[in-house]
Amino acid sequence: MGYVAWLILGAVAGWIASMLMGKNSEMGAFANIIVGIVGAFIGGFIFNLIGASGVTGFNIWSVIVAVIGSCVLLYIVNKLRGNVSTKE
Repeated sequence: MGYVAWLILGAVAGWIASMLMGKNSEMGAFANIIVGIVGAFIGGFIFNLIGASGVTGFNIWSVIVAVIGSCVLLYIVNKLRGNVSTKE
């Protein structure tokens, strides 16, 4: 996957994850991209541990893996910060 595809995948996955975790109002476009890209690595690692394929290219499976990894990342960051879920 090229750099542009990683940016688009990261932006989409980070945006979906921030909406699912109730953090959309706190995050901007740059934060969504970073969370999505790091989440894709985390999701790929988790899915490889359980025997499934991780990010396989620019497709819906990769978006699902990246969203799950991004949600895990946002959950960990919230716990480290001591924030309580403020989903409204």
